[in-house]
Amino acid sequence: MTDFGGDSQAMSLVAFCAVATITLLLCVMTGPDRDDLDEFYTGYSSLSPMRNGLAIGGDYISAATVLGTTGVIALCGYDGIVLALSTALSLMLLMFLLAEPLRNAGRFTMGDALARRMPGRAVRIAACAVTLAALLPLMLVQLAGTGQLLAFILGFSGDSLKTGCIIGLGVLMISYAAIGGMKGTALIQILKLVMLLGSGSVVALLILNRFDWDPGALFGAAAAQSGVGPSFLNSGLQFAGSPYPRIDMITSQLAVVLGGGVLPHITMRMYTATGARQVRRSMSWAVSSVALFVLVITVIGFGATALIGREVIAGADPQGNTAFLLGTRAVFGIEVSYAETLLFTAVTTAIFLTVLASVAGMILACANSLAHDLFAARSRRLTTRREMTVARLSALAVGGVAILLATMVQHRSLQPLITLSFTLGASAIAPALVYSLFWRRYTRTGLLWTLIGGTVVVLLLMPGTNLVSGSPVAAFPEADFNWFPFTTPGLVSIPAGFALGYLGTMLSGRGKSDDQRRQYEAVEGWILAGAVRRGN
Repeated sequence: MTDFGGDSQAMSLVAFCAVATITLLLCVMTGPDRDDLDEFYTGYSSLSPMRNGLAIGGDYISAATVLGTTGVIALCGYDGIVLALSTALSLMLLMFLLAEPLRNAGRFTMGDALARRMPGRAVRIAACAVTLAALLPLMLVQLAGTGQLLAFILGFSGDSLKTGCIIGLGVLMISYAAIGGMKGTALIQILKLVMLLGSGSVVALLILNRFDWDPGALFGAAAAQSGVGPSFLNSGLQFAGSPYPRIDMITSQLAVVLGGGVLPHITMRMYTATGARQVRRSMSWAVSSVALFVLVITVIGFGATALIGREVIAGADPQGNTAFLLGTRAVFGIEVSYAETLLFTAVTTAIFLTVLASVAGMILACANSLAHDLFAARSRRLTTRREMTVARLSALAVGGVAILLATMVQHRSLQPLITLSFTLGASAIAPALVYSLFWRRYTRTGLLWTLIGGTVVVLLLMPGTNLVSGSPVAAFPEADFNWFPFTTPGLVSIPAGFALGYLGTMLSGRGKSDDQRRQYEAVEGWILAGAVRRGN
């Protein structure tokens, strides 16, 4: 029931090629046709709230979320549901707390939002460095994980073919970001989200139909097939091997809630809204689509366990990354009709498109920050044409590095990279944005301490966690330099990020704090109420 037949593989390969060709053509057609920064960075804010909201939802639902979160649900039951809900909650926090101030304070990048009240090269350089540090690990996860997944779907077994998949995907993603800009990548995100939610919803309905539309029966069957009995429906299974499972679970979810919604490839979509009303409506669409997605993967994850068993899922992939596909295949039964083969092809194509769109958005965010925050801020003589050229070359450079590193980590556990990105968002980016947008006395020193200090704390603690070494599922299972007794450094790094911002501000002196308060009051109406849009 878990084998993928030749017809499915052939149709999936044809669909992949067709999608790659069509989406690349769409990027060429919708990309900027002249040298205009507003068109490249924001698409002239021309997207309607619905389309912009779907693009935000598409950026937010990455391949790591589709595959990884569904896998955690299939393998860990209750803990997986909590993870999925934490993902949705993070976007809701962005919607209610930061979306409008970000839109008002920023123009193109996170560096713009932070430099709104604290101009200076140091702030922009730090913002660019944190953007790269937070997004590069996620790019590696998408590329390496999906290279293996495509090989799994298409029946490839050789390492060279898997590496070829990674390189091919990477080249496509670079093309999307460099050619399409914000508008082109938004179109791909919308197409991806519609396909993903459409095909996933059909699979979820088929699974519920197998259990007579009774979620209780589905959960009961999943617990029975999990091999751990009632523990599958209780908390603690995901971190059962940790010395402090409760603390590990809380800090992991906190990193997701605080870090997921503030990653730069998500916040850059705030700048494409034309006003406060538009950004609120866009976020409403985004949150609604993510909430529907959480329901879909919950049903598919539990359905996979109920239909084929937790042991089979873990045997195919210890992290459960193939649970989405295995659950889709298992619901069809032994005899697969032509319609079911088409549906399976739609699911695999949606996952393929998810990777392309997600990494393209991340590459674009990194390239925009390099071009706008690093190079353009250093040289005021940089013309519009040169800045766009730098942005495209930056996309090539970032994508090239991501491809190279992804081929090197493809045989390792990718969970540490996911944790690293979310923890950096929660420990450095989240406190920097909250303080910059809402604390009047926050100084440049406090901001730099937050960004740099929070990042350094995460990078120092992360190698000591059991995700990197000291456990069978670690990135280096053969080694043991595990000295930090938790799965994620968030327990220390998140409070440290906020504390460093506070200490840096206090140590700046009363005079600088008062000067910063006056500067903030001068722009407070712009940031909080949108009285003036920067650049108008």
